[in-house]
Amino acid sequence: MNTPAPPPADPGAEGPAGVERLGFAAEQIVQEFGWAEDVDDDFRFAVEDVIGSDLEDEDYTGETDAVLLWWRADDGDLTDALVDLVVVLGEAGFVLALTPKDRGGGAVDPAEIDEAATTAGLHTAGAFNASPAWRATKLVAPRTRR
Repeated sequence: MNTPAPPPADPGAEGPAGVERLGFAAEQIVQEFGWAEDVDDDFRFAVEDVIGSDLEDEDYTGETDAVLLWWRADDGDLTDALVDLVVVLGEAGFVLALTPKDRGGGAVDPAEIDEAATTAGLHTAGAFNASPAWRATKLVAPRTRR
């Protein structure tokens, strides 16, 4: 008898250990975009626990190590948003695009995320369950040959 495969890991539910696997580390500067009442605070707090400080808001003007982008289907043009975010990322920085899982709640088609990332000069490095309601897609800059 075949047993079903376990669901993908839920980094947010595992607290700091889960978000460390996504690439967050102590003393990173992480900027957050798209915050609204529907975001998952447990996931946010887990990131803050790992980095050891509060998340920077949209008004922060310095370079960042990572970006949390809470994005819903009706938030506008994802490509434009990612192009704008690439400018704030440090050399090894990454974007964690968090999208609702529920189609009625603003889910974003993974193909749209891939296309927007490619246009912005990023590529998908994996998708994960960030929480029961949110899916995370890690976007990174391609490695360059030196």
